[in-house]
Formats: sequence, structure tokens, C-alpha cells
Amino acid sequence: MLKATLRSFLAHKGRLLLSALAVVLSVAFVAGSLIFSDTVTRTFDRLFASTAADVTVEPKNDLTSQIPTGATQTVPAALADRLTKVDGVAATHVDVDVENATVVDSEHHSVGPTTGAPTIVTNWEVTKRSPVKLTSGHEPQGDGEALLDADTAKKKHVRIGDTLTVQAQPGQFTVRIVGIATFTTTNPGAALIFLDTPTAQTRLLGSPDAATSISVDAAPGVSDAQLKQRVAAELNTKTYDLKTASEQAKSAAAQLGGFLDVIKYVMLGFAGIAVLVGVFLIVNTFSMLIAQRTRELGLLRALGADRRQVRRSVLTEALLLGLVGSTLGLAAGIGLAVGLIKLMTAFGMNLKSTEMVIGWGTPVSAYVVGVGVTFVAAYLPARRAAGVSPMAALADAEVAGVGRPLRVRAVVGSVVGAAGVAALAGCVASSKTSTAASLLGLGVVLTLIATVIAGPLLVRPVIRVLGGAFPALFGSVGRMSQRNALRNPRRTGATAAALMVGLALVGGMSVASASMSKSFDQQIDKTLGADFVIQNSNFVPFTQELTDKVRGTEGAGLVVRQRFTPVAVRLPDGKRIETTAAAYDPRLDDVAHITYAQGDTAAALADGHIAMDVKFARKHGVRLGSTIPVQFPAGRKTELTVGALSDQDAAEGFGMQGGLYFGFGTIEKYLPGGQDSALYVNAASGTSADQLRAQLKKTLDPYPQVQALDQADYKKLIHDQIAVLLYLVYALLGLAIVIAVLGVVNTLALSVVERTREIGLLRAIGLARRQLRRMIRLESVVIAVFGAVLGLALGLVWGVCVQQVLALQGMKAFAIPWTTLIAVVVGSAVVGIVAALLPALRASRMNVLAAIAHE
Repeated sequence: MLKATLRSFLAHKGRLLLSALAVVLSVAFVAGSLIFSDTVTRTFDRLFASTAADVTVEPKNDLTSQIPTGATQTVPAALADRLTKVDGVAATHVDVDVENATVVDSEHHSVGPTTGAPTIVTNWEVTKRSPVKLTSGHEPQGDGEALLDADTAKKKHVRIGDTLTVQAQPGQFTVRIVGIATFTTTNPGAALIFLDTPTAQTRLLGSPDAATSISVDAAPGVSDAQLKQRVAAELNTKTYDLKTASEQAKSAAAQLGGFLDVIKYVMLGFAGIAVLVGVFLIVNTFSMLIAQRTRELGLLRALGADRRQVRRSVLTEALLLGLVGSTLGLAAGIGLAVGLIKLMTAFGMNLKSTEMVIGWGTPVSAYVVGVGVTFVAAYLPARRAAGVSPMAALADAEVAGVGRPLRVRAVVGSVVGAAGVAALAGCVASSKTSTAASLLGLGVVLTLIATVIAGPLLVRPVIRVLGGAFPALFGSVGRMSQRNALRNPRRTGATAAALMVGLALVGGMSVASASMSKSFDQQIDKTLGADFVIQNSNFVPFTQELTDKVRGTEGAGLVVRQRFTPVAVRLPDGKRIETTAAAYDPRLDDVAHITYAQGDTAAALADGHIAMDVKFARKHGVRLGSTIPVQFPAGRKTELTVGALSDQDAAEGFGMQGGLYFGFGTIEKYLPGGQDSALYVNAASGTSADQLRAQLKKTLDPYPQVQALDQADYKKLIHDQIAVLLYLVYALLGLAIVIAVLGVVNTLALSVVERTREIGLLRAIGLARRQLRRMIRLESVVIAVFGAVLGLALGLVWGVCVQQVLALQGMKAFAIPWTTLIAVVVGSAVVGIVAALLPALRASRMNVLAAIAHE
């Protein structure tokens, strides 16, 4: 049996390799994502561990915010001298490190990275842990001198002697580059500007007595934990946050973890799609191979092989396929990881492929995924093979599943489908976002499974409609192609299912993204009343100088500032919620249209008052006039009176839960020195919007990171951000299509072999080669379009339900991107034509007499 199994596997290796490609793709994405994330994690762990001080003293910050505020928290620089006297301290260093500055060259071009990495302006302090070393020029000495890291200097064509402008929180200033510093460790992709310490304190923090942190080095024989205890005894730990080198490294790694998780989950998403679509391909391949080997399997049974041996033989073939696919996939995964490392290097994160980390978990995961998927997918065909009767060796082999009833599928599909529909209906009816999202996930999984199970039941009615015009357009060739697609509903359903999965995902996400875009458009039209919004391209706050220049722009009338701050509110129901609040200047009503359930803008922005969303207020028992305890950064606490309840139906995102806002007097009292996040500008009387745009462009020319947006620009910005998610979905679709094409090619290739005698007879009675190729192409097209129709129908249902979840977050508009959906259907027909090229060519080249004699 083992010899027979090996010979059978090698005899069909060409067909099985097509199935192996699905395994290769899924394993490659799993292995590649694990290798890449392990490499980046190990690299940065070494970087953080080698550069962190033994103990770091930072200002206490119990609040977190996804939205940058521009405010820099500081500690007294005098702490360094005070901590020097603590027993066990070898040395202390004042650290000045800010990421809210922008650096531009003499032509007003940004010197910072464009990949999302920060621009860090810091003080030059040479220690054994410094991540850079001076390689040319000299150290910065006094105001007006600076160092630049070598990678940024090379990328932005900056040389020693060039002048740069630093736009910092206290104000902008110019520096001359007097030296270049080169990274001795991994460059994380940031741009680094170094000033001497007194200049950094004054220029970046506005005070020679401030620092962003204090680094403390331990004396020989003193552990980091012991040093932390001694420093904590000297300081008030309610005011300061103390971290050892390992804790600092963990904290930095946790921040990096968010970036790594995005890449890891995206790639695992690709792996998941490859696995899901590949399962259909493998099941179909083994089912057809077993159907074609009915006489062979019957002969084995007649010679004494029992059911268990036959089943084991088929599963052994699957195991061999899984091992080959996993091995190739692991190699492809290593190549994919190298490619990602090179890509990160192009973006400025200088990782080394020679230091690539392949942990023991990577090959284990690769083989578990590859072998496991193949084994599971082949189990049902193996059971079917074990059921072949010994009498099959004496009869003509019949294609499995052609005439068998689909009653079991109908029952199981109906039950699973009903459960899925019930879950989706519950999602639509739910008024709680978390519950709706959970029911949505359950409903998507169940309806997908139900459609796969019941797919063969839909083959005859749907394909009769889709191919109904074939006889009229293509005559007898069209009629035969339609009947070929109908002759085995199970095979057609399984082949189309591979394409259906990808298109269902695209359909659902297209509807969701179109609905989100329309919702934001309506919200912008409804609320934005300003002629222009001035904001940073990456939403980082800007300096007070820019605000003053915008106010002084010719033709600018009213200017209303917006500033963010993290807050924690204690609500009447006992819950403490951390969120982000906004502050506005008076006359907000002149630049924004706000609907109030109770109160008005004047009451909302009055000193000591706060406004919040009415639904949030009702949920937590807040009423107009309620007094709410509010905590600001650095432990500042107060109580604010609810002066207004807004009713905006605005989407809550980016940590803006509750829709909280107040006046500028409040934020300046409890968080002074922050930076503005946006300016709402109206044209002065007698100035047109176009005239104001031209003047603002001149004002903003020295600030390349800041832009002036009108309503149309603002909508485009939102659409572009949503499009990023859609591009990911399209990439997933591309992968699904690649595997689906393999599935259609495999099905048609095996079908041609199965119908060899039939094709020979057709050729003998006059069917031309061109007609034969057209027949197979039409069969492929109708199968592909069938999968597209099922997928898009399912995707539309999912999209409607996703929109209902979004509506609970304020995005109530609904839109269907008909152009995209029609393009997908047309594209699926093209996929069908491409997939049929090789099988049709092979069929047309058959020797007629040999085909007729084929058994």
C-alpha cells in the first residue's frame, strides 16, 4: 500500500502541485510575519536595552491619549544634582527630548521622515549608552549650533554648514549644522537633531531649569532595582515615574508593539485568506482525483485492501502534499521576511537581514499550518475513497457526486444559514456596539459556512440564468458549456467557493467604506462652517507662532483655535473614563454648526463649564448642571459643571469618547503651554475664499507640514484615509483571486482528463479546435461569474450589517459602490477566461483517436 501510495502521488504530482501552491502561500505569510516580527522585536530589544539608563526619572502621567496635545511635561533639572548625592548613584544626566518640533531647510522643505517616524530634537550628551557617535565636524557649542544624524543628512542632502529652522513649542529658531552623528545601533527611522543641553532646555522647553527626564547611572555593585528603591526614597513617587533599564525597554517595546501588531495581523490576514481559499482547492482536487481513480481504488479493494488502508493511503498523499507545501512555504516565508526587512530599510528603519531571527516556533507553526490544513481538507475525500466498492473495478468509473441527492447539504446548510441570519438580524437590532459587533462576526462566519455548504444547491438555478444566453450567442457550443457547468453541482460549487470568499470580503468592505465616506461627508457638510481648516498633515499640533501668523494673514477674519488634552472623568454611575477633550475659542458657532439637546455654545465654553454628547450623558446619568470631577495631565484635578449637551451624531474615534469640550480659559488654567491642533478660519469681509487661500498659502509656505483645507479638501483627506483600509482588502482579494484561478485551472484540467473520451468523440463528429477551446472558456467564465454573484450577494448582506454597527458610532449614511461591484463581476469573467487558457489549449491538442480509445 505504501508503494502504491507513493507511485500514485508521483503519478499526479503535476496536478497536486497546483494545490500545493495554496499551501505554499498560506505558510509563506505565516512564516514571513513571524520571522519579520521576531527580527524587529529582537533588534529593538537590543537597542532599548543598550541605550536605556539604569534608572530614568520622568514626570508622572496617568493619562494616555491617542491624539497628540503638543504639551511637553517636564521635571526640574535640579533633580540631577539632588540625585547625585543618593547612595549608589555614579552619575546623573539631564535629558531634553521632544517629538513635537518640526525641522525645515532653507527652502522650507521638511527635514523629517515621511514614513510616520518622529523628528526628535534632543540634547547632546555623550555616554556609553549613546545610540550615535560623532563622525564628522564638532559637538554643538552654544545657541545656533546643532548636529544631524547621518541617515537624515544623506536622505535630505544636508551638509555641515547648512542652516535649518527648528519650529518648537516656545518658538522657532535657526541652527547651523556643525557635525554629523552616525548610529551605532539600529536606526529606528527617526530624524535626530542634537543641541547642547542649555540651548535644548531654553529653546525646546522654554526654561533653563527644566528637563524631560533625568537619567541615573548605578555605581558598581548596585543593581537597577536597588537604585530605583533608593531614588524612590528620595523623591515623591506620586509626582515622578521611575523606571529601571528593563522597565524602560519594555515600555518602549510596548509602544513599538502596536506597529508590529499591525504588520503581523495584516500578514496573518493574508495567511487566513490563503488557508480558507486553499481548503476548497485541496478538497476539490482530492475529490476529483478519487473520482477518476474509482476503478483503481476498487481494484485495490478487490485485491484485499480494507477501507482503513485506502483511507490511510489517501491521507498519506495529503500528508506528503502538506510536507512539500510547508517546506516550500517556509523557504518562501524566509524570502518574504527578507523582502520586508529591505522594505523597512527603504523607509529608513535600518534592519539587517543577516541578523534575521528564526525561532523554533516559526517552522513548527509553518508545518502545523501546512500539514494541518492539507490533512483536514483531504479527510472527507479520503472517507469517500474508503467507501469505494470492490465491484467498482469491474464497472466504468462514474464521477463521484454527479447523481447523488443534495438533501443532507440542504438540511445542514439551511440550519447553519438560519443561525447565521438570526445572528445578523440580532446585529441589526442591537443598540449596543460591542454586542452588535460580536453578533456580526458570528453571523459572517455562519452565513459563509452555510453558503459553502448549500452552494451546490444554487448551481442549477443560478447558472441556468447566468448561462441562459449562451445557446443563443454561441449555439451548441454555448449549450454544452452551460451543461458541463451543471453536470456536477458539487464540483462547480466548490470551485466557485474559492472566488466567492474573496469577493464576499470585498463586497462587504466596499459597502462599509462607501458608507463611512458618505457619513463623514454628511457630517462635514453638517458641522463645518469655516472657510478653511488649518492643520498638520499628520495631525501633530503646531506652534503658537503659526497661530499668530495665520491671524495676521491678509484677508483672514475670524480665527478659532482647537486644542486637545487627555482627561479622565468620574461619572455619576461610578465609572472613570479616560478620553480626549477639546478646547475652543469663543465664537465657535461662527465656524461650526453644533446642535444642542440642552444649553448652548456660550454655556459650554464658559469658565468652569464642560459640554458632552447627550447620549453619553444619558448612559452615565449626567444631567445639565451636573458637577463632574475631571483630571488633567500631571495630576491636576478640578470639578467642571456640565453647561451643555450636544446632539451631533458624530462618530466617536481616536479616543474621543463622550464628545467632551470646553473653553480655552479652562485648558490654559489646567494645561498651560499646549499647542493648537487646528485653526478654523473665515475670510474677512470683502475677501473671497480663493483670495484667502492664496494668502494662507504664502503664510504657510515656511511650514510644509501644515495645510489649509476647505470642505472639499477635508473630505478628500478622510476618503484617502478610508482608502488605505480598502487597498488592504483589495490586496486580500488579489491573493484570493490568485488561489481561485489555481482552483479553476485545477478543476478544468482534471475535468478535461475526466472527459477525454467525450472530447475525442466530439472532435470526431466535427467539433473544431477553436469551438472546443471556446466551450471550455465559457464553462470557466460561468463558474467564475457564479462565484462572483454569490460572493457579492453575501458581501452586500455583510455590508448592510457592518453599516448598522457603524451607525451606532454615529455613521448613519448608507451607500453601495455600484461601480466597484460591477467592475468585480466583469473582472471575474476575465478571471474565468484566464484560468481556462491552459486547460482549453491542452484539450484542443488531444489526439482524436487516442482520446476515443481512452478509458
